[in-house]
Amino acid sequence: MKKNSLFILLLFSLMATANVRMPLLFSDGMVLQRNKPIPVWGWADANEKVEVFFNKQTKTITADSTGKWMVNLNAEKAGGPFELSIIGKNKIVITNVLVGEVWICSGQSNMEFQVNKTMNSEKEINDSNYPMIRHFGVAQDLSGFPKEDLKAGKWAVCNNENVGDFSAVGYFFAKKIYAELKIPVGIINTSWGGTNVETWTSREAFENSSEFKDMIANVPQVDIDSLSKSQIGLITAKIEKIQGSKVSTNEELLFKELNFDDGKWPEMIAPELWESQQLNNLDGMVWMRKSITVTKDDANKNALLELAKIDDQDFTYINGVLIGTTNDYAKKRIYQIPEGLLKEGKNTIAIKIIDNTGGGGIYGDKSDLKLTLQNSVIPLSGKWKFNVVQIKSEVSPNGYPSLLYNAMINPLVPFAFQGVLWYQGEANVSRAKQYQIAFPLMINDWRTKWKQGDFPFYFVQLSTFDEYGGNSKNGSKWAELREAQTETLKLPNTGMAVTTDIGNAKDIHPTNKQDVGKRLAAIALNNVYGVKMVYSGPIYKSQEIKGNQIILTFDNIGSGLSTSDSNGILKGFEIAGADKVFHSAKAIIKNNKVIVSAESVPNPVVVHYGWADDDTEINLFNKEKFPASPFRTDDWEMVTANEKYKVSK
Repeated sequence: MKKNSLFILLLFSLMATANVRMPLLFSDGMVLQRNKPIPVWGWADANEKVEVFFNKQTKTITADSTGKWMVNLNAEKAGGPFELSIIGKNKIVITNVLVGEVWICSGQSNMEFQVNKTMNSEKEINDSNYPMIRHFGVAQDLSGFPKEDLKAGKWAVCNNENVGDFSAVGYFFAKKIYAELKIPVGIINTSWGGTNVETWTSREAFENSSEFKDMIANVPQVDIDSLSKSQIGLITAKIEKIQGSKVSTNEELLFKELNFDDGKWPEMIAPELWESQQLNNLDGMVWMRKSITVTKDDANKNALLELAKIDDQDFTYINGVLIGTTNDYAKKRIYQIPEGLLKEGKNTIAIKIIDNTGGGGIYGDKSDLKLTLQNSVIPLSGKWKFNVVQIKSEVSPNGYPSLLYNAMINPLVPFAFQGVLWYQGEANVSRAKQYQIAFPLMINDWRTKWKQGDFPFYFVQLSTFDEYGGNSKNGSKWAELREAQTETLKLPNTGMAVTTDIGNAKDIHPTNKQDVGKRLAAIALNNVYGVKMVYSGPIYKSQEIKGNQIILTFDNIGSGLSTSDSNGILKGFEIAGADKVFHSAKAIIKNNKVIVSAESVPNPVVVHYGWADDDTEINLFNKEKFPASPFRTDDWEMVTANEKYKVSK
């Protein structure tokens, strides 16, 4: 009996290993790229014969000694639905397959940003019956070594049940492309909030880069599980030293109570993400508390608590009573406090914050952090007490280079597609100068890996965000990052969507993703699909100094330069002499050039335009209403000039 059982177990084991297996990307509802050879690959037994059938095509291949196999189907025209069949010792049938245009969408949180968070989201979701648009969501994953397949992911048909979870930028891009071409469009969304460009770049690219080869030589290929255990120990020790107590949930039930003694708790500033304070690289659970004094007139009455935004989830208590919870890092917390809860004298706000990845804590605008009472308003910005009760063991995607490339890009190679849409850079602003090297390195790396030539690579220039109060006087990291993005246009077949006019200085995640998608689509329609149109705003070309004026010329002026201001006054221009002191300047449009001057600068040398973290007010456009990219005409040293990428172990 034992022998029979062993035989059966062995038989089932052999049968399991014999099955042909496909990457998750090849699944029901998928979109294949038209007008290009179509790589189809998978795994089988060593030397197993595999047949692939698709739309009257048949390809036969023998798996190699490791069980890997790949065929190239002939290029197909747009159409479908079709079936894709793969037969070895078993048979796989993939249904509802379309052929059309496939674009990879990648980057950090603004690419990850979902349709259900955009402006007018309800209307957009209700108007989303586009079954020819498909979205593949790549599950977030890390790996110290290049992976062959994704952790998880599936194709979803565009409808009002599914579209809310789609990448908003990807969806609005696809919607515009479909409206123009009327062919299937597939979007592969592989993105992760708060991530730097180095984690999306392969180890081989660093090894072949003069800028990064010394760095990567000292970085081991890591086992994520082992690294996680090591890192959680280091982070725990650091935090326990900061707060003078154990990282533990044992007493947290008491933390919400009015009279809990938090006198020994350390303090942090809010609103401000805790990663920029004492809790660097922390994902986990943190309690924050603040006590306020309420007058007799305001006690026992309704009130309104506003907590700006909280990354990711909060449970908010007043005097031990839960008044609200939200699990959305991009949503403002506004909670009603019922009558009778606030007492005369001391009251305590206690918030349990759960941060899953990326930034954590209370963030946003100071004016959105307040308690509105019947007769007064109590500002809540400033110092808050905190206590860390739980640390997530996951390794940060920014902890080592290549972690996201290995897990979320390499498994997609060599899938055929048309191009890439990229929205990232926020995590690299502190190293903006080096981004001039790091970003093109990543683009060329992907092009090398895919072996599909210099495929289109279109990206979004960072919008306005007043993170550091940077400007021409004290330097602007955000302006320098935008400049690095503009410099990347020197690579062949690249394009940049400028978004200075549709951002939010107080929100790093502006909700107008519709226009972002449309501007990326305009580039693609012109450059890829032959729909000739103006697709870009003015790009600085050159300057000429004449007396006390500097005359600026631009590329991509369309049918002419203009301003969005009804009075025709240009904003955002500054001018400086040899002393490098910038002054606000008068700027006018004449003969499709911009003439800049300032009475206080009789001998001008250089010009800045939109050179600030917050460049909300700049207003140079072309007549097709595409905004001009911010720029400078000098080559003076940048504030990020000496900042280099380091592994954050």
